[in-house]
Amino acid sequence: MIVLFNKPFNVLCQFTDREGRKTLSDFVKIKNVYAAGRLDFDSEGLVILTDDGKLQHLISDPENKLEKTYWVQVEGIPSEESLNKLRKGILLKDGLTKPAKAKLIDTPKIMERNPPIRERKNIPTNWIELIITEGKNRQVRRMTAAIGHPTLRLIRYSIGDWNIDNIKPSEYRIV
Repeated sequence: MIVLFNKPFNVLCQFTDREGRKTLSDFVKIKNVYAAGRLDFDSEGLVILTDDGKLQHLISDPENKLEKTYWVQVEGIPSEESLNKLRKGILLKDGLTKPAKAKLIDTPKIMERNPPIRERKNIPTNWIELIITEGKNRQVRRMTAAIGHPTLRLIRYSIGDWNIDNIKPSEYRIV
């Protein structure tokens, strides 16, 4: 079984939490499925859940080079030079990232976030589509910060051929 869940902001990508925060169990009422990979508490978008251990490993293992597409709202307007840095790989504290696909995109058709992002009057924001094949801890946020454009909102749109089209935040679809 494969479950595509559109994880809202401030939800843990696990089924239990000792601190009382919202978890997958608040939204997904299917027994014996587990997340194939993680998505940070403060990130939104696609989480794939499955009851198939081999499939879970296939999806989450970076050796399989499954592309993950992120829509990233950043502070400022990245130049082509900044985007090229993302395309070549960014040196982070834990090593060089693999080359990414990066381009500016129009604001995606998405739901408003609650709470909304913080915006500064004098600093515009822009959206980047970033496609990566690895998953270092908070990698996308660290990559955009490294080029001088901090992430304000991060949405994982797709993993491989699976995406969040027609799945509202906090809802899921079985495929």
